[in-house]
Amino acid sequence: MKLAEPYTIAYETVSSTTNVFLRIETSTGKVGFGCAAPDREVTGESPQDVIEACKSVIIPAFKGSDPLRPIMLMERIRPLLKNRPACLAMADMALFDLMGKAAQMPLYKLLGGYRDRIRTSVTIGIMPVEETAAKAVEFTQKGFKALKIKGGLDVDDDIARFLKVREAVGKKIELRFDANQGYSEADILKFVAGVRSVRLELIEQPSPRDKDRLLGRITQKVPLPVMADESLMDLKDAFRLARNELVDMINIKLMKVGGIDEALKINAVARAADLDVMVGCMDESALAIAAGLHFALARPNVRYADLDGHLDLADDPAKEAVLLRNGVLTPTGRPGLGFNMD
Repeated sequence: MKLAEPYTIAYETVSSTTNVFLRIETSTGKVGFGCAAPDREVTGESPQDVIEACKSVIIPAFKGSDPLRPIMLMERIRPLLKNRPACLAMADMALFDLMGKAAQMPLYKLLGGYRDRIRTSVTIGIMPVEETAAKAVEFTQKGFKALKIKGGLDVDDDIARFLKVREAVGKKIELRFDANQGYSEADILKFVAGVRSVRLELIEQPSPRDKDRLLGRITQKVPLPVMADESLMDLKDAFRLARNELVDMINIKLMKVGGIDEALKINAVARAADLDVMVGCMDESALAIAAGLHFALARPNVRYADLDGHLDLADDPAKEAVLLRNGVLTPTGRPGLGFNMD
């Protein structure tokens, strides 16, 4: 799928994405759907990796099995797909979709049903100052109340962008900053001082993912909540971040952690450590966004959503899997993930 508008982050420019869809049909006729959004830089997978893993691992493991035993089935394939988190997420969400359909319940209710809607931020990639401000105004006119702005290439440019955006959108719009691992300690301290008047809501992954001590120092020094994204890939990462008090928040992406079941475990660690949680996404079909949404709605400490990866995709076959109005996401209300690609 091509993106209507390519975007730039600290380490790449993205103009298209490839998603892989999984369809599981049961002997009773019920059908579950899953979606993988592999990304070589983030998940370490290519679309072909996902397809080959599906053929060699998922199909042999699932065929002829009880689809209403999702944990058993996932544990069967997990050891064979340790480096295929998006592939695991695809299988996981298809099984959860089947569970909801068998129970005749939307998945978020089956998982706990804490809320029935959540505000999402929308992302602005790295672009010149005036263009950033214009894009911010465009999004607010569409009803979005939270904007995530990418940076990490040049501190002075990032400061100028945020000052201009705040001036353009007024005081009531929430502004979030994602440095995508692009900053040093000096950079982030300069940035925070420069945008003090902007009243940022949070800072996402300011430093490189493999520099824990640096991330911890930044969290201790800056007066804004610091969130881990690229530093969190699995349950062990969540435990490490929490145990060492390296961040204030974590960003859980189903494609990175391997699906809803793992996300629930990571979220439990976050709640025990009193860390707020954001549910994020890759460049994903609305089907995968629906899975992230159902997870987000089920748990009280998931305070933020950044589920906008579907908005710019051309020809998304599942574009109606979630509902968006004035920056607020709601599920369709139908069983499971709420959408049938048939």
